[in-house]
Amino acid sequence: MVVATGFFDGVHLGHRIVLEQLVKAAAVRGDESMVITFWPHPRNVLQQEARSLRLLTTLEEKRALIRSLGVDHVEVLPFTKDFSRMTTEAYLRDVVCGQFGARAILLGYDNRMGADSLDSESVARVAESLGIEVIRTGMLPSENGLAVSSTKIRELISCGDIEGAQKMLGYPYSFKGVVVEGNRIGRSIGFPTANLQLYEPLKLVPGNGVYLVRVNTLGGSFMGMCNIGNRPTLGEGRSRTIETNIFDFDEDIYGLDMELTFITKIRDERKFDSLDNLSSQLASDRKACMDIIKRMSL
Repeated sequence: MVVATGFFDGVHLGHRIVLEQLVKAAAVRGDESMVITFWPHPRNVLQQEARSLRLLTTLEEKRALIRSLGVDHVEVLPFTKDFSRMTTEAYLRDVVCGQFGARAILLGYDNRMGADSLDSESVARVAESLGIEVIRTGMLPSENGLAVSSTKIRELISCGDIEGAQKMLGYPYSFKGVVVEGNRIGRSIGFPTANLQLYEPLKLVPGNGVYLVRVNTLGGSFMGMCNIGNRPTLGEGRSRTIETNIFDFDEDIYGLDMELTFITKIRDERKFDSLDNLSSQLASDRKACMDIIKRMSL
């Protein structure tokens, strides 16, 4: 077994290069490939930024993305405080080698591992002392001079830079949830919305604003505009909502699944003096979305 180990949040372009090398290395050796990953995120367990940390992928999404790259096995280990106390040597000896029978391990240039937080060179020495072959990966790719990383992608999505995030992810950002009852004010001004409650509360939601989105529900794909924010025009300003006006759609989907895929940000969230002004702005937003959709179709 040839193994790569890490959290792999987002399975972004940098991760993909590593995992493609993993699959190739296993094939060359006539062996199988395995990713050993963890859940939940170590920061959530160790209380490091636990309240603010949000993830790019759910466990199911991460597993599916890894498998889509040709990896034979994806093993998910529960990350607990006891597990966090394992040294690099104990982890490699008892888990990577002992539990999963690894004969080789793929290490990136910036890999850190174990409670002793060993760097890549130190991890390599420990692995080799245990009889595990070490396979090196190169530097991760960069975008506009910025190293591709899960942290950077989270920052981009949080500030609404959907295109920048997609370039680093290698695929469009999306999330899934269930449509829940809203206050129906959108319908009263000509823009009915589907209010989404995420299935995974720790999934990262883009920064407040209006976005052009692709909507998957009822077995079909539609375009729409999504407002993320606190609805300041309605004087609420507390709970954050995800409301989507689906274009050319008039079906009752309360209680049903819905997936949103983000294409681009249209504008920031703003407070309007009246519902009439809000309705007028939404009409402008819809036109802006339609113009983008037309350009996408060319």
